[in-house]
Amino acid sequence: MNIDLLTLNDLKSLKEEIINEVKSCLQISEQENVWLKTSEVKKILGCSEGTLVNLRASGMLPYSKIKGTIYIRRSDLSKLFDSHIVA
Repeated sequence: MNIDLLTLNDLKSLKEEIINEVKSCLQISEQENVWLKTSEVKKILGCSEGTLVNLRASGMLPYSKIKGTIYIRRSDLSKLFDSHIVA
């Protein structure tokens, strides 16, 4: 029967790992709220302007339009991918 003892340094190390992991998760969450221009979205999806127009027109990809510039949330791209997962 092995007994492992935790030292104060072990606990401090664990605490720092947990804090770093939480910070990492928060940064990912903040990135999801980033608004992208259509040129960036086309690069991410590897699609044409026409395909992007069809995705928006069909309601599959929500967007905002400000003074002629169309913006799409990164989180909405993630939702698009998630909704088309083939099991």
